[in-house]
Amino acid sequence: MKLKTLRERAFVRQQGRCYYCSARMWQISPEELGLHRKSSRLLQCTAEHLIARRDGGGDTCDNIVAACHYCNWLRHARRNAALAPEVYAARVRKRVARGTWHAPFAIFE
Repeated sequence: MKLKTLRERAFVRQQGRCYYCSARMWQISPEELGLHRKSSRLLQCTAEHLIARRDGGGDTCDNIVAACHYCNWLRHARRNAALAPEVYAARVRKRVARGTWHAPFAIFE
């Protein structure tokens, strides 16, 4: 199955919310929505491999979740190896609760 199809299925399964921060995501390009690209790109839906391909994870329904670009990018931008999905999700949710995650326009409700 194609990664795009898996991402779209995960988006629907998660009701359009990021796996990590629960913010509402966009599935189409920001330009099509008439949004400013730089800020809206952060909340664009991406396919996130829970187990990275390099670690043996594949493009399967149980390994792909929908994550906003911001959460996906930051999980993998760490100097050391990316945190385990459940550890990273807990860290992100704590920061969401404190109001120190994402831009102010992100919708978490």
